[in-house]
Amino acid sequence: MSESLVTYELDGDVAIVGIDRAAKRNAVNTAVMEQMHAAFERAAGEARVGVLFGHGGNFSAGLDLAEAASRIGGSNPLKPWERGRWTVPLDLVARGPIPWVAALQGACIGGGLEIASACAIRVADESTFFALPEAKRGIFVGGGGAVRIQRLMGYARMADMMLTGRVLSAAEGERVNLCQYVVPAGQSLEKAKELARAIATNAPTTNWAICAGLPRLNDMGHGDGLFFEALIGGASRGGGDTSRIAAFVERGENKVVAPTAKPEGGV
Repeated sequence: MSESLVTYELDGDVAIVGIDRAAKRNAVNTAVMEQMHAAFERAAGEARVGVLFGHGGNFSAGLDLAEAASRIGGSNPLKPWERGRWTVPLDLVARGPIPWVAALQGACIGGGLEIASACAIRVADESTFFALPEAKRGIFVGGGGAVRIQRLMGYARMADMMLTGRVLSAAEGERVNLCQYVVPAGQSLEKAKELARAIATNAPTTNWAICAGLPRLNDMGHGDGLFFEALIGGASRGGGDTSRIAAFVERGENKVVAPTAKPEGGV
């Protein structure tokens, strides 16, 4: 029986998936990715929202370099078509049927940041730090980071991290769009679950349009994007259910109000 490296829990409408290789700072090898892929597929079939976290104080230190070295220098190197083994599972997170929220803590490095960047929302706690040390290792991002991370933070910032080995704190990561929330140490998973439970109350078709449609719209030209927006907008309203609109019009439910001012220095 293979070792269990990924945990799975279904909490109501929320699937909670944990990378469970704490002794290696949750470094991702082939077995971890295969088990995550299975968890992502299971979540897509039975949950409305997914939460992804790392056990043991770190989200993920990235690619398992020991395994990578054995494949690069060994007698059984990866074939060209095998080099996208992270693409399918992470596309299921980035552009699949349900939204994913990442709960970050400790190391979010290299491939770990690539995994986190596939999620729609990233919650970092104050212990989180971000890095892309591939240039120091003589390798390049290979889990979709060249596309997803660059779109989050822009070429200049990503190139700086990769070329210089610069490490960003949680607060710096929020400023450059690597995360959308920063919470006190140890609280990222609870915050991610809180957000996921709220997201699960949305109309499922609208959640699908946001997490599967918006990334594709981002790939399109202006005219094609507007056309696709009209199509996916219509599809998300399929079935003619106007109960949520009526709840607002008739009873004022889900009225948008101004945010409460935060205290000086608050998060």
